Amino acid sequence: MSSAHQETDQKQPKKTFMDQPLLLGASTPTPHRTPSFKEDTYHLHNLKPSEKKALQDLKTKLTQEHADVTMWGVPLLPSTTSEKADVILLKFLRARDFRVQDAFSMLVKCLAWRKEFGADVIVDEELGFKELEGVVAYMNGYDKEGHPVCYNAYGVFKDKEMYEKIFGDNEKLKRFLRWRVQVLERGIKMLHFKPGGINSIIQVTDLKDMPKRELRVASNHILSLFQDNYPEMVARKIFINVPWYFSMLYSVFSPFLTQRTKSKFVLSKEGNAAETLYKYIRPEDVPVQYGGLSRPSDANTGPPKPASEFTVKGGEKVNIQIEGIEAGATITWDIVVGGWDLEYSAEYVPIANGSYTIAVEKSRKMAPTEEAVHNSYTAKEAGKLVLSVDNSASRKRKVASYRYLVRKSTVVM
Repeated sequence: MSSAHQETDQKQPKKTFMDQPLLLGASTPTPHRTPSFKEDTYHLHNLKPSEKKALQDLKTKLTQEHADVTMWGVPLLPSTTSEKADVILLKFLRARDFRVQDAFSMLVKCLAWRKEFGADVIVDEELGFKELEGVVAYMNGYDKEGHPVCYNAYGVFKDKEMYEKIFGDNEKLKRFLRWRVQVLERGIKMLHFKPGGINSIIQVTDLKDMPKRELRVASNHILSLFQDNYPEMVARKIFINVPWYFSMLYSVFSPFLTQRTKSKFVLSKEGNAAETLYKYIRPEDVPVQYGGLSRPSDANTGPPKPASEFTVKGGEKVNIQIEGIEAGATITWDIVVGGWDLEYSAEYVPIANGSYTIAVEKSRKMAPTEEAVHNSYTAKEAGKLVLSVDNSASRKRKVASYRYLVRKSTVVM
């Protein structure tokens, strides 16, 4: 079996900072947890006595005033106790600080909106936004704790023609809002609605090139719809490529936000997307445009193959050596460095004396905007593949990841 390890070159003597073979199909490591936010487990035994009473009071009020209530396919008034119903009701209670009347009013309004909007059947509708799918708002993979991740990027609307096409009048705006709800409803279908399960999603919003004035109306509509009708559905809000003025505005409005809301926010300035996302999402689930290894075409090939993460320090060169490759074997690899801006190369080194090293990919400067490398090589001789990333010209530390697969030759010699 082939193995891989990394070596680093600096102005100081060489040193090995990681010696870790990549095992495809290996189990996921212990999830990264942020202590600033504690997500509700929805276990009844964790509730305070006053919160348990509020839940029972809300059930009683629903029973008295509504004969048949269903939300996200879950009956809220079953003849027997339902854990799924408790999870949904607790979301409304949590959103209103366990004030029963306020939670009840919110729930009733949400039910009325879902009926009028047709939210229960929207997932299968054809709304005609093919050009926005996978670009503006889309579900992609999971975080390290298993939450589905929804990505949002509105930079495409800086183009006036595109903006007019999507938001040119009220009817277009309504249709876009319907599509945006459709994306969210697809994400909610991935939730468990179960105590101790995955009961919320992660929102990642890319603020790069976002035309703030033009999108103000649409943003306000989206925010209002989500706040009123999807309580406690977001476990964390990650903002990437945050411009200086957004950080300034956040500092102004921060005192007016609840501590619970602020604890869900993660702000990452431009150029730090990969480093920030890697804290919460494994690199094989991070889209390639944000320094990960996930491509749209991967959706057709099953669960993503695990990747190994590593760090490239400023002034450092890292060599990833994949050894034990047999003659005739084909090795396929992916490698990415968040915000590249460094030199990359790949070479094959045969183990036989007198054989020459082969330049599989010549050394080249990788631009910050370049996506992950995906390549393969069939070895004519036994040897090792060496992937090199050279950050010697920079003082900035970068996060990176790679994965590989070796397929032995099926030819009988």
